[in-house]
Amino acid sequence: MSPLGRRRLLVGAAAIGAAGVAAAVGLPRLTSDDRPVALVYRGPAASPGCPEAVARLLESSPTPLRAVYVGPDEDTDVDADSLAGAVLYAQPGGGSLAPAWRHTRRYAPVLREWVGAGGTYLGFCLGAYLAGDDPGYGLLPGARVRQYISTDDATVHDESETVVAVTWRDQPRHMYFQDGTVFRARDDDWNALGATVLARYPNETVAAVVAPYGTGRVGLVGPHPEADESWYAPNLTNPDGIRFDLGHDLIETALMR
Repeated sequence: MSPLGRRRLLVGAAAIGAAGVAAAVGLPRLTSDDRPVALVYRGPAASPGCPEAVARLLESSPTPLRAVYVGPDEDTDVDADSLAGAVLYAQPGGGSLAPAWRHTRRYAPVLREWVGAGGTYLGFCLGAYLAGDDPGYGLLPGARVRQYISTDDATVHDESETVVAVTWRDQPRHMYFQDGTVFRARDDDWNALGATVLARYPNETVAAVVAPYGTGRVGLVGPHPEADESWYAPNLTNPDGIRFDLGHDLIETALMR
């Protein structure tokens, strides 16, 4: 979940250039741009570079989106006013759950209300942990969010950065991974929740899912479909190459009504 120090330096430097891709501007400046607004959290609950990678993924998606950073140190924070102007809110990866929750718990009521009324929440790794309820925003009722490396027959056993094999829509793929989530529904009956399972790990636990919450949707993924080349250490490669189609599938499925 928590990026290594080496990648912090790489993506921290790259984040300056990312401002041109998803400028950290307030919502009023978006009135001349007709792309739907996607809010991306950037603040102490996210690791450097993670919000920028999510923003790039959103802006390159088949559905044109305009990424806008929100957070305690941005021009706009996460509140009812900023959410009212957006179709999607994204919570990127970061450090550990407990300190992240201390930074974001005040957002829980407004996020639940907004998603329940038709908004779309995307959670990547830590953002997926935060969608749970112990602690978290409580956006995945009927299911639990847990740590993949703690599951039986997990193929990854520690929090080091690695590449994990998944089956995404019945196709074998590989994804950047660091202490990501697994999602468990009672009796693994996701149909009862009206959910779409996008990906499973080799032990058949769920790696990515899109589920309803009220009239809104929640898209969650344990690995990192937004990871670009800068995330990979010299001795770490993805057999599939650096591709973003899985992240785009997550976005498009979550936005589908």
